[in-house]
Amino acid sequence: MQSAPPRPVWWATDFARWALIAILIVATAAPASALEHVVLRREGRQQEVTGQLIVKAEDGGLLVQSADGVLWTIPPEELVEHTTDDTPFKPLSTADLGQRLLKDLPEGFEVHTTQHYIIAYNTSKAYAQWCGGLFERLYRAFTNYWTRQGFKLTEPRFPLVAVVFEDKASYEQFAKSELGDAGGSIIGYYSLGTNRMTMYDMTGVESLRAPGDRRGSSAQINLMLSRPEAAQTVATVIHEATHQIAFNCGLQTRFADIPLWISEGIAVYFETPDLNSAKGWRSTGAINPMRLAAFREYAPKRPADSIRTLVADDTRFRDTKQAIDAYAEAWALNYFLIRQRPKQYHEYLHKLAERKPLIWDTPEERLAQFEAAFGNIATLDAELMKFIGKMR
Repeated sequence: MQSAPPRPVWWATDFARWALIAILIVATAAPASALEHVVLRREGRQQEVTGQLIVKAEDGGLLVQSADGVLWTIPPEELVEHTTDDTPFKPLSTADLGQRLLKDLPEGFEVHTTQHYIIAYNTSKAYAQWCGGLFERLYRAFTNYWTRQGFKLTEPRFPLVAVVFEDKASYEQFAKSELGDAGGSIIGYYSLGTNRMTMYDMTGVESLRAPGDRRGSSAQINLMLSRPEAAQTVATVIHEATHQIAFNCGLQTRFADIPLWISEGIAVYFETPDLNSAKGWRSTGAINPMRLAAFREYAPKRPADSIRTLVADDTRFRDTKQAIDAYAEAWALNYFLIRQRPKQYHEYLHKLAERKPLIWDTPEERLAQFEAAFGNIATLDAELMKFIGKMR
């Protein structure tokens, strides 16, 4: 498995559609008790969506959240009919959402539930249980960490969904609707639109299996995924699961303008693998050796305006030629700020947590907000490089 960072696919779902709505945005929402009934025509097919109105744009476009947690972006040209009644909006229960998932997925899937997760799978039950245990450990670590930092997180409004395919081929086929041909290079992803993680059973990857390995018990799964060659694979799953928790516990808002340097930086902060753990991960905030190595490789060619370009917009994360360096620098910058400027960092995160969907800052506004929080970029850059240089 290559050490390249996970692709930033979580932000890409239906980008073209919701970007249209964002052009003429008005922060208008229906009363919390109202239920929206929308008929739309998409790709020649008529669909009905029932849910809560999140945003209505000046041009008539809608952002609606259905009872399964999916965000529907509906441009005005797709809108056929829109009515409202006073029925209270209510998210689906865990049992009902599980049944909804099974209808959306190919035959052969089953559901495993934990305190916070619904895991739909067509691989072994032991692997679904392993995933559930991993996700719950991450959930506890994530929420405990930010609660200790003074954040008032909320319980997820919807159960957190993960879909696990038995092999890479079936995963790629299913993921084509969201990832296109990129699915072959992405082992798992979180979708802002559906609010779901999608991945495949990593114990089937031949490069991670020693002779004689058999998929089966939790002990065998732990053995395979605690090996050094599996570190980046486990880190990628933790990375995407961190995004899902952040966007469901009140730290970040789906479809809000959360700069990727901090959203991805938090994910790489939590993804750090722990090869001393039988389960491949247990730590929060340890030095990430893969990201540190990548940043040190980037440092000799790093331009003087590197932090400025990282903060001003998200271009570097979306460019495959620059993404590895962008992820490494996002880790370094977040790690530095968390340890050297914790008060300012927490205040900055609190402001981001208050952002509403589909309202976008200009690069100049992003830079001004960053410097208002952390001071002069050139001064901070020098301190960052000195800090990273002392790491061992």
